[in-house]
Amino acid sequence: MPLVENKKISTAELTKMSMCVALCCAAAYISFPLPFTPAPVTASTLVLSLTAFILTPRQTFTVILIYILLGIAGLPVFAGGTSGLGKIFGPTGGFILAWLISYPILSEVKGSTPKFSRYVIADLLTATPITYIGGLISMYLVMEISISQAFTMAVLPFIPGGVIKTLAAAFLGVRLNRMQKNF
Repeated sequence: MPLVENKKISTAELTKMSMCVALCCAAAYISFPLPFTPAPVTASTLVLSLTAFILTPRQTFTVILIYILLGIAGLPVFAGGTSGLGKIFGPTGGFILAWLISYPILSEVKGSTPKFSRYVIADLLTATPITYIGGLISMYLVMEISISQAFTMAVLPFIPGGVIKTLAAAFLGVRLNRMQKNF
Protein backbone atom coordinates (compact mmCIF):
# COMPACT_ATOMS: atom_id res chain seq x y z
CA MET A 1 0.00 0.00 0.00
CA PRO A 2 1.95 3.04 -1.19
CA LEU A 3 1.46 6.19 0.84
CA VAL A 4 1.46 8.38 -2.26
CA GLU A 5 -0.93 7.82 -5.10
CA ASN A 6 -1.93 9.82 -8.13
CA LYS A 7 -5.61 9.95 -7.19
CA LYS A 8 -6.91 13.41 -6.39
CA ILE A 9 -8.59 13.98 -3.05
CA SER A 10 -12.10 15.36 -3.30
CA THR A 11 -13.21 18.41 -1.37
CA ALA A 12 -15.48 16.23 0.76
CA GLU A 13 -12.61 13.86 1.63
CA LEU A 14 -10.28 16.75 2.42
CA THR A 15 -12.96 18.30 4.61
CA LYS A 16 -13.45 15.04 6.53
CA MET A 17 -9.71 14.74 7.02
CA SER A 18 -9.43 18.33 8.25
CA MET A 19 -12.28 17.79 10.68
CA CYS A 20 -10.56 14.67 11.99
CA VAL A 21 -7.30 16.59 12.57
CA ALA A 22 -9.26 19.27 14.42
CA LEU A 23 -11.07 16.66 16.52
CA CYS A 24 -7.75 14.99 17.37
CA CYS A 25 -6.41 18.33 18.58
CA ALA A 26 -9.52 19.07 20.64
CA ALA A 27 -9.76 15.55 22.11
CA ALA A 28 -6.31 15.89 23.67
CA TYR A 29 -7.72 18.60 25.94
CA ILE A 30 -10.28 16.16 27.32
CA SER A 31 -7.89 14.47 29.68
CA PHE A 32 -7.16 13.84 33.30
CA PRO A 33 -4.01 12.58 34.99
CA LEU A 34 -3.64 9.37 36.92
CA PRO A 35 -1.38 9.56 39.99
CA PHE A 36 0.56 6.35 39.26
CA THR A 37 1.44 6.85 35.59
CA PRO A 38 2.75 9.65 33.38
CA ALA A 39 0.07 8.82 30.78
CA PRO A 40 -3.21 10.67 31.26
CA VAL A 41 -6.60 9.36 30.27
CA THR A 42 -7.67 11.26 27.14
CA ALA A 43 -10.41 11.24 24.53
CA SER A 44 -7.74 10.99 21.82
CA THR A 45 -8.12 7.26 21.22
CA LEU A 46 -11.88 7.62 20.84
CA VAL A 47 -11.36 10.22 18.10
CA LEU A 48 -8.58 8.22 16.46
CA SER A 49 -10.80 5.13 16.31
CA LEU A 50 -13.61 7.21 14.86
CA THR A 51 -11.15 8.61 12.30
CA ALA A 52 -10.16 5.08 11.28
CA PHE A 53 -13.81 4.08 10.98
CA ILE A 54 -14.77 6.93 8.64
CA LEU A 55 -11.59 7.35 6.56
CA THR A 56 -9.44 5.13 4.37
CA PRO A 57 -6.15 3.78 5.78
CA ARG A 58 -4.12 6.31 3.78
CA GLN A 59 -6.30 9.19 4.92
CA THR A 60 -6.13 7.96 8.52
CA PHE A 61 -2.32 7.83 8.36
CA THR A 62 -2.23 11.34 6.88
CA VAL A 63 -4.51 12.75 9.60
CA ILE A 64 -2.38 11.24 12.37
CA LEU A 65 0.88 12.36 10.76
CA ILE A 66 -0.41 15.94 10.45
CA TYR A 67 -1.58 15.86 14.06
CA ILE A 68 1.82 14.63 15.27
CA LEU A 69 3.69 17.17 13.15
CA LEU A 70 1.52 19.96 14.57
CA GLY A 71 2.48 18.84 18.08
CA ILE A 72 6.17 18.52 17.24
CA ALA A 73 6.09 22.01 15.70
CA GLY A 74 4.97 23.40 19.06
CA LEU A 75 1.21 23.69 18.78
CA PRO A 76 -0.33 22.55 22.08
CA VAL A 77 -2.21 19.57 20.63
CA PHE A 78 -0.92 16.67 22.72
CA ALA A 79 -2.60 15.48 25.92
CA GLY A 80 -3.46 18.33 28.23
CA GLY A 81 -2.26 21.00 25.79
CA THR A 82 1.37 19.91 25.67
CA SER A 83 3.64 19.87 22.62
CA GLY A 84 7.16 19.45 21.38
CA LEU A 85 9.61 16.80 20.31
CA GLY A 86 10.29 16.02 23.97
CA LYS A 87 6.79 14.63 24.23
CA ILE A 88 7.53 12.14 21.43
CA PHE A 89 10.74 10.98 23.11
CA GLY A 90 9.23 11.00 26.60
CA PRO A 91 7.59 8.15 28.51
CA THR A 92 4.27 8.53 26.65
CA GLY A 93 5.68 9.11 23.19
CA GLY A 94 5.27 5.44 22.29
CA PHE A 95 1.50 5.80 22.44
CA ILE A 96 1.62 8.69 19.95
CA LEU A 97 4.02 6.98 17.55
CA ALA A 98 2.07 3.73 17.70
CA TRP A 99 -0.99 5.57 16.40
CA LEU A 100 0.73 5.88 13.01
CA ILE A 101 0.64 2.08 12.77
CA SER A 102 -2.42 1.05 14.78
CA TYR A 103 -5.15 3.26 13.37
CA PRO A 104 -4.37 2.86 9.65
CA ILE A 105 -4.42 -0.91 10.31
CA LEU A 106 -7.79 -0.51 12.03
CA SER A 107 -9.05 1.43 9.03
CA GLU A 108 -7.87 -1.40 6.77
CA VAL A 109 -9.51 -4.23 8.75
CA LYS A 110 -12.79 -2.48 9.64
CA GLY A 111 -14.56 -3.87 6.57
CA SER A 112 -16.46 -2.08 3.84
CA THR A 113 -19.92 -2.22 5.42
CA PRO A 114 -20.45 -0.29 8.67
CA LYS A 115 -21.18 -2.80 11.42
CA PHE A 116 -20.92 -2.10 15.14
CA SER A 117 -19.69 -5.53 16.23
CA ARG A 118 -17.04 -5.71 13.51
CA TYR A 119 -15.79 -2.21 14.39
CA VAL A 120 -15.52 -3.11 18.09
CA ILE A 121 -13.73 -6.40 17.46
CA ALA A 122 -11.38 -4.86 14.90
CA ASP A 123 -10.43 -2.05 17.28
CA LEU A 124 -9.94 -4.29 20.31
CA LEU A 125 -7.80 -6.75 18.34
CA THR A 126 -5.66 -4.24 16.39
CA ALA A 127 -5.47 -0.56 17.33
CA THR A 128 -5.88 -0.93 21.07
CA PRO A 129 -3.16 -3.55 21.66
CA ILE A 130 -0.72 -1.91 19.21
CA THR A 131 -1.19 1.42 20.98
CA TYR A 132 -0.67 -0.18 24.39
CA ILE A 133 2.49 -1.94 23.17
CA GLY A 134 3.86 1.40 21.95
CA GLY A 135 3.18 3.02 25.31
CA LEU A 136 4.60 0.07 27.21
CA ILE A 137 7.83 0.15 25.18
CA SER A 138 8.35 3.88 25.61
CA MET A 139 7.71 3.76 29.36
CA TYR A 140 10.00 0.75 29.74
CA LEU A 141 12.85 2.40 27.80
CA VAL A 142 12.53 6.01 28.96
CA MET A 143 11.71 5.40 32.60
CA GLU A 144 14.08 2.42 32.91
CA ILE A 145 11.54 0.31 34.78
CA SER A 146 10.67 -3.37 34.54
CA ILE A 147 8.28 -4.72 31.92
CA SER A 148 5.76 -5.55 34.65
CA GLN A 149 5.96 -2.00 36.02
CA ALA A 150 5.56 -0.60 32.51
CA PHE A 151 2.58 -2.91 31.92
CA THR A 152 1.00 -1.70 35.16
CA MET A 153 1.52 1.94 34.17
CA ALA A 154 0.88 1.85 30.40
CA VAL A 155 -1.75 -0.84 29.91
CA LEU A 156 -3.75 -2.00 32.94
CA PRO A 157 -5.28 1.31 34.04
CA PHE A 158 -6.43 2.08 30.50
CA ILE A 159 -8.24 -1.14 29.59
CA PRO A 160 -11.72 -0.32 30.99
CA GLY A 161 -11.75 3.19 29.52
CA GLY A 162 -10.32 1.87 26.26
CA VAL A 163 -13.21 -0.55 25.90
CA ILE A 164 -15.74 2.20 26.62
CA LYS A 165 -14.08 4.54 24.09
CA THR A 166 -14.03 1.75 21.50
CA LEU A 167 -17.76 1.14 21.98
CA ALA A 168 -18.51 4.87 21.64
CA ALA A 169 -16.32 5.25 18.54
CA ALA A 170 -17.86 2.19 16.89
CA PHE A 171 -21.37 3.49 17.58
CA LEU A 172 -20.54 6.93 16.15
CA GLY A 173 -18.58 5.45 13.24
CA VAL A 174 -21.48 3.28 12.11
CA ARG A 175 -23.89 6.21 12.35
CA LEU A 176 -21.61 8.62 10.48
CA ASN A 177 -20.86 6.12 7.71
CA ARG A 178 -24.56 5.41 7.23
CA MET A 179 -25.35 9.12 7.14
CA GLN A 180 -22.57 9.71 4.64
CA LYS A 181 -23.99 7.11 2.26
CA ASN A 182 -27.25 9.07 2.17
CA PHE A 183 -25.47 12.15 0.80
